[in-house]
Amino acid sequence: MRREYPSQPIAGVAGLVVRNGEILLTLRGKEPSRGLWGIPGGVVEAGETLAEAVRREVLEETGLVVEPRELITVFNSIIRDEAGAVRFHYVLFEYLCRYVSGVVEAGDDAPEARWVALDELDSFPVMEATRRFIQRTVSERHLNPNG
Repeated sequence: MRREYPSQPIAGVAGLVVRNGEILLTLRGKEPSRGLWGIPGGVVEAGETLAEAVRREVLEETGLVVEPRELITVFNSIIRDEAGAVRFHYVLFEYLCRYVSGVVEAGDDAPEARWVALDELDSFPVMEATRRFIQRTVSERHLNPNG
């Protein structure tokens, strides 16, 4: 299925991982949002459960093993071109994940990956909706922002 100008929405996942007052972020290497930092994730493959997709995507993009704990939200990411046509449409399943093991090492379509202190999040170029989502989730779930 084509990701750009798709004939139908594409299922995607992302893993929000918070550990010791830091959040796991990746630099997007592909559109949409190329060049912006965000939560690691990607497209669900055929025959794969959502939890399996989260584990695989986080591992591919960061080298870390995580365990999905909770589905936080599901939302549509729809990006239109200048003429109004749907350029990208993802239905995203956002999971809160527990760090299990590994050392951060960028891979796959994420040219960089790193742990970022929650109080330094504003210094990274992150989509505003992603920034608000991270801050709201950390606050609502009392995720120990001070380590």
